[in-house]
Amino acid sequence: MLGRLRQWVDNFTLTLVGVVILASVLPAQGRGVPFFEGLTVAAIALLFFMHGAKLSRQAIISGATHWRLHLVVFGFTFVAFPLLGVLGRPLMEPWLGTPLTLGMLYLCVLPGTVQSAIAFNSLARGNIPAAICNASASSLIGILATPLLVMLIMGAQATGEGYNAGEAVLKISLQLLLPFVLGHLARPWIGDWVARNRPWLSKVDQSSILLVVYTAFSASVVGGLWQTVGLGPLLALILACCVLLALVLVLTTALARGLGFNKEDEITIVFGASKKSLATGVPMAQVLFAGTALGPMLLPIMLFHQIQLIVCAILAQRYAQRPTAAEAAN
Repeated sequence: MLGRLRQWVDNFTLTLVGVVILASVLPAQGRGVPFFEGLTVAAIALLFFMHGAKLSRQAIISGATHWRLHLVVFGFTFVAFPLLGVLGRPLMEPWLGTPLTLGMLYLCVLPGTVQSAIAFNSLARGNIPAAICNASASSLIGILATPLLVMLIMGAQATGEGYNAGEAVLKISLQLLLPFVLGHLARPWIGDWVARNRPWLSKVDQSSILLVVYTAFSASVVGGLWQTVGLGPLLALILACCVLLALVLVLTTALARGLGFNKEDEITIVFGASKKSLATGVPMAQVLFAGTALGPMLLPIMLFHQIQLIVCAILAQRYAQRPTAAEAAN
């Protein structure tokens, strides 16, 4: 049974579920809260420092000239996705309740993924240089765009009356963008070391996310998360994530073909525009939202993350089965 389960979910996802269960049973309380909050801030800074050190300028330059493709992906990520969330809110709120619906809206305003988008492009034989450039730029744009979109479409209902988008951007810039820039500036000295140690450094990335999830869910559990989110809303949330992903996959595929992009560019558009980043969304939520609101904000992106990995893995395999250029010519 465990082997079959791992065909559909990876070890990290199983660990993520375990951390949520741990936070539900043994949440951080009392004197442990400041310790975990401080550790979480340090872990997030390290996470973005390592992301900056991994980023290659050559890869960005090689893919940056494909402006039509980038406009389509960014348009879906930061315009179409939030618009779908706003239009779907009246349908979701009666089934999900307000906290989870706000979590779905937060999911819609997040930037795209980096690692998985590039990995799926590689598997499906897409435009990899453009994918690298697009995914990296999406994360950087999201640092500025996501707080502004949160204020625009979620407002004080999610963030509180004192929320200031300028302060949020400044706070995120200090906690996320500054470590990212420092990591990238340090790349000439540590880039080779990072490349040689990617396997265990990925564990550092994952550990940072797990720590943020534990801290966030601890605060939410203490605040009564599982008294307000029952089985019915949870199943409705899974269905909402599936419908949202299916709708975006259909729309991006149709638009890429309608605009005359070749198959490699179509793959990059589909995988770039349909993804939302757990690695960026979790630490960003830690900065943007109050402690007890974090649990409902994170549940949608955690579920959507796993669903998108499963669906896009199947889709990438189907793309990969198409004949190569040489085979097609023959």
